[in-house]
Amino acid sequence: MGVEELTRSAVDVLPSGELERKLALGRPLRVKLGIDVTAPDVTLGNGIPLQRMAAFQRDGHVGVLIVGDYTTRIGDPSGRSATRPILDPEEIDRNAQRYFEDASTIIDPDRTELRFNSEWLAKLDFAEILRLTRVPTVARLLERDDFAKRFAANAPISVSELLYPLMQAYDSVAVEADVELGGTDQTYNLLMGRDVMEAYGLEPQVALTVELLVSWDGKGMSASRGNYIGLKMAPEEQFGRAMRISDEQLPQWYRLVMEAEAPAEEPLEAKLTLARFIVERSHGQDAAEAAEAHFTRVVREGQAPDDVPEVPLPDLDPVHLPALLADGVGVGSTSEARRLLAQGAVRLNGEVVTELDLPRATLDGALLQVGKRRFARLTAP
Repeated sequence: MGVEELTRSAVDVLPSGELERKLALGRPLRVKLGIDVTAPDVTLGNGIPLQRMAAFQRDGHVGVLIVGDYTTRIGDPSGRSATRPILDPEEIDRNAQRYFEDASTIIDPDRTELRFNSEWLAKLDFAEILRLTRVPTVARLLERDDFAKRFAANAPISVSELLYPLMQAYDSVAVEADVELGGTDQTYNLLMGRDVMEAYGLEPQVALTVELLVSWDGKGMSASRGNYIGLKMAPEEQFGRAMRISDEQLPQWYRLVMEAEAPAEEPLEAKLTLARFIVERSHGQDAAEAAEAHFTRVVREGQAPDDVPEVPLPDLDPVHLPALLADGVGVGSTSEARRLLAQGAVRLNGEVVTELDLPRATLDGALLQVGKRRFARLTAP
């Protein structure tokens, strides 16, 4: 397999020429990707670097998937304007248990090492942490765009956040990575990995970054934002969420998700093809056909009554769904609304919705269904 196929959709491969040199060594490379367990789903956005790992695996290399069960306790500050809230250990452990199964939708599990970074990070004593902190200067740490902006705005930056790039870099030392994959928001962390590996006497890794998948709300896809498609999400929900994207987003989704050029056909048909691909990859052809039939029946054919009442959206962004269901749709209380959401009894444009808060723009014009018979058309006054 050529370098062009291995680096498809890559934004940067740093330093230039280093990947070619490593490939010429004639041995399987160790290709690392780390994912923090901030939510129970591996997303379609996480799937873009996973696709690169799968390409390396098809070329005979070894994937090293690191579940960041320890670094999640700090929280990756990349792209953040504030300190990320920390999950409790029980939730982190629950999320971690699902990650390998989800990722195996794309990567080859037989050519993958699954590692948890608590394996080595939990064992670091204070002397070793001090050794690690000698690698970068404070000025270098503050070069990060997100840190620089927060520092200039006198916004809080915790010392633990400053340590995060070093801990991610130490993962590369522990697994002796040849290549590390990540989104463009991870460039700083991946390059820090090179510096730390060199300080520990190892040959530095190649940093390969890929474009971030933009979700239907115009923001980067993220489980913590709720604007995502999970790789093991239910087929009907995967299909419905894929159909939310705008016509303008089709070229990027085709290029990153399907690794193909968007067809010149009518946008609706192109979206249907994309949605079928996403569901079939995760659940198989039969599930994809059933999900499309469901979408056609509920959304395209609109099997809701003709006299659907209109419910105005509150002048809030995001909109808290339990309050909307209780105040505007006739659900008895917000606690009952939360129960209905948790049970999957609430649908938006035909797909199950479980989030408690959604952007107002996403809800405007949407068909809301509660149970089997209660419908409402949401409108922004």
